[in-house]
Amino acid sequence: MRIRLLFRLLAIQRVLVKHGLDDLITSTHLFRPLRYLFLLSPWTWGQRKSDKPRGQRIREALQELGPIYVKFGQSVSTRQDILPEDIGVELAKLQDRMPPFSGEEALAQINAIYGQPADEVFAEFSPEALAAASIAQVHVARLRSGEEVVVKLLRPGVRAQIERDLE
Repeated sequence: MRIRLLFRLLAIQRVLVKHGLDDLITSTHLFRPLRYLFLLSPWTWGQRKSDKPRGQRIREALQELGPIYVKFGQSVSTRQDILPEDIGVELAKLQDRMPPFSGEEALAQINAIYGQPADEVFAEFSPEALAAASIAQVHVARLRSGEEVVVKLLRPGVRAQIERDLE
């Protein structure tokens, strides 16, 4: 097992514990070999259980783990017939209610892509996202020719996250 993969598994474990999901994993027969890893982990010692509903904790953990996990949650959310209602309702929020990244980050990306600030590339550029998804978000802009466009920007670090999780 590569060291980098081991560190990713530990990071995933930390997120699960943070969101109070360690009991879901250790109580499932599929993850039985991980039970001892959870028991030995320093992240589980003295961890206060979350007061948030189970579905919300699962959704927030998937969001924190990154785009591959969000896509998994989105796929599962389409099967409301096999999910407990509380989980299905929360996972459905992954379809269209992702938090946007900051306008400052969007402006920095425009600068990095074009080598100049947004106000030199576009006649107008809205740093506030029109819509945000798990991999990218879109911004309204107007070209110097007057044509209105939307600009799609990848979430910061999303490419590296996807490559790491597909490794």
